[in-house]
Amino acid sequence: MDIDDVFCGSKVENPPTKSSIYVWGYNHSGQTGRKCEECHLRIPKRLNFELFERSGGSKSRWLDIACGREHTAAVAADGSLYTWGSNEFGQLGDGTENSRKQPRKVKLLQTEFVKSVSCGSHCTAVIAEPRENDGSISASRLWVWGQNQGSNYPRLYWGAFTPNTIIRQVSCGSDHVVAMSEDGILQAWGYNEYGQLGRGFTSEGLQGPHIIDAYSKFLDDAPEHVKIIQVSCGEYHIAAISENGEVYTWGLGSVGQLGHFSLQYGNKELLPRRVMGLEGIIIKDIACGGVHTCALTAKGALYVWGGRQLGQLGLGPLNSLFSCASNDSDAMLRNIPALVVPSGVQLVTCGHSHTLISAKDGRIYGWGYNGYGQAANEKSTYAWYPSPVDWCIGEVRRLAAGGGHSAVLTDACSLKELCEFRLADIITLSNASEIEDVASRTGSDALARLCERLREHMLNLGCHDCDGEDNEAI
Repeated sequence: MDIDDVFCGSKVENPPTKSSIYVWGYNHSGQTGRKCEECHLRIPKRLNFELFERSGGSKSRWLDIACGREHTAAVAADGSLYTWGSNEFGQLGDGTENSRKQPRKVKLLQTEFVKSVSCGSHCTAVIAEPRENDGSISASRLWVWGQNQGSNYPRLYWGAFTPNTIIRQVSCGSDHVVAMSEDGILQAWGYNEYGQLGRGFTSEGLQGPHIIDAYSKFLDDAPEHVKIIQVSCGEYHIAAISENGEVYTWGLGSVGQLGHFSLQYGNKELLPRRVMGLEGIIIKDIACGGVHTCALTAKGALYVWGGRQLGQLGLGPLNSLFSCASNDSDAMLRNIPALVVPSGVQLVTCGHSHTLISAKDGRIYGWGYNGYGQAANEKSTYAWYPSPVDWCIGEVRRLAAGGGHSAVLTDACSLKELCEFRLADIITLSNASEIEDVASRTGSDALARLCERLREHMLNLGCHDCDGEDNEAI
């Protein structure tokens, strides 16, 4: 094969950048983009561009992707937002409560250029800027919808921020949301029964927005102001990174997900407090799952803490839950962040009970609950240790994990990667060996692994996709 064969004889001078979205795992509501309702996908499936009613040029790229409990959202390079999956709380943003198995553009955001998206259990939030702006409108503003957000359509939301505040990040939890301003200030709203809003007390019922401005470095220290550069919401807890690379956590800590030696309020921490187990370690990325937390250092080391009963920490099986009980010293020690991957990690994300990372060698690894294949290639119910997730071609740009499904956004920025994308499109059982040979000789490791996995899937398992297409899983 030569380059002309790959591109069907067309002349390629300056190949455009192209992206791919892969989704897999639990599919009860169509969140993996499957046509059939109950067919859970244990291997990553690349979503065809035809699903998005778009084609060619710069529109074949993606900027961001996010997974909720049972819905998925993706941001295209032209600033359009697409959603699919469960919609019982209006989290798809189309004004209905009807679930959809295939992506559709969120039409009410067509006047906005969407830059990033976050999905909670049953809500969605995006940061966007107006497509037409004379300078009088904030360049990055927040839109929210779904459960507890007051609308089934996207609505502009300032909360406790002033209308000229530039929003840099938003993160959605199970029933709460946190937004971060350009100045590193957080505001939170939603439910606060476990102190996840960081207000120093618990409360029942839906709570309005409030600025979080009190951070403690030590258990008995007076709170002070801290500039935050990143935030992540778990199910009922939150973790944030300060400008100095320090991690602060608050909310529910019943199984060690806050990373503190002890908690001030039973199984809760009501104000943000620094994780002392990471003292002297500079953190650049943070991710919260259902009851676990992951922190990525500037040097690519990954630290984990919290619940591991389903394997979500990657540290092996455990016979019982973690506890913060004061008389259980062994369990208390387990709340300390543990090093699970010493180097080479580039990205990390947490689902409810599983974790995904991408490494510098281009591979994706996962661990945790794997009942639907969302964490690893293996058929086991639990992936206790980091395990490979192959089938994905291109450079990994984004990872996303939800209640029981996962997603990856990859880019092809070079001619070699574009060739890999094209070859991946035409792999069959009859030519898989030939393409694998080409891939191995040219250093296209991901493509070679894809060919190997495809042959294993079709020969050893003898199964076909429920959509009736042999190459649907690629």
